[in-house]
Amino acid sequence: MTKSAPTPTPTVVLVHGAFADAASWSGVIAELQRHGIPVIAPPNPLRGLAADAAYVASVAAQIEGPVILVGHSYGGALITVAGLTENVVGLVYVAAYVLEEGESLGELQGRFPLSPLVSNLKQWTYPVEGGDPAVEVTITADAFPTVFAADVPTDVTKVLAVAQRPLAAAAFEETATAAAWKTKPSWALVAGADQAINPEVQRFGAKRAGATVVEIAEASHAVAVSQPKEVADVIRDAVRTTS
Repeated sequence: MTKSAPTPTPTVVLVHGAFADAASWSGVIAELQRHGIPVIAPPNPLRGLAADAAYVASVAAQIEGPVILVGHSYGGALITVAGLTENVVGLVYVAAYVLEEGESLGELQGRFPLSPLVSNLKQWTYPVEGGDPAVEVTITADAFPTVFAADVPTDVTKVLAVAQRPLAAAAFEETATAAAWKTKPSWALVAGADQAINPEVQRFGAKRAGATVVEIAEASHAVAVSQPKEVADVIRDAVRTTS
């Protein structure tokens, strides 16, 4: 009997969330590369759920071979939609929103007590061609360390606070057009001390998706920065399972 060819190692696509950029994955990238796992961390436009998910899907579709999508925070909502892309074989949620089809971030969040993030957002505006300026939000600089990255050294959080990528406010109201976790296996890392997304929101979404769950009790929202090895271990489990 002839042996079938081994499945190629999936490429990991790391999707950052709001108030961060792809550099927030640096420690995770180093861990995955150390284990010979192909990985890329594209920029997330942060302009709206449909548009951002379409961008992530286009990135995945242009990769040869299988792909595992990893979403942090708002990035979880994006991989939920973009995960329908044919070559995506698994989804990993890191301190993330796991939406149902037809559900918005605001709806999911609204079922649970609000996190301190909500009262510590600063509004800005940005120009929109042919229309009125649109609203985007960042976390206020003084609240950023405790809300986003309580387990990250203070000197690092001061840098992260002023290098935030703002999220279009409209993204909170857009609904997911699909829920890829219904047809693709999923994993979730819950940050138990998260002050940006209520951990109950993370647990609820992960359970509903039937995800394999790992919880780190003391982890902040910035768990990929503070505990990159633990995050990479969950991703490696997804890679092993789907290879």
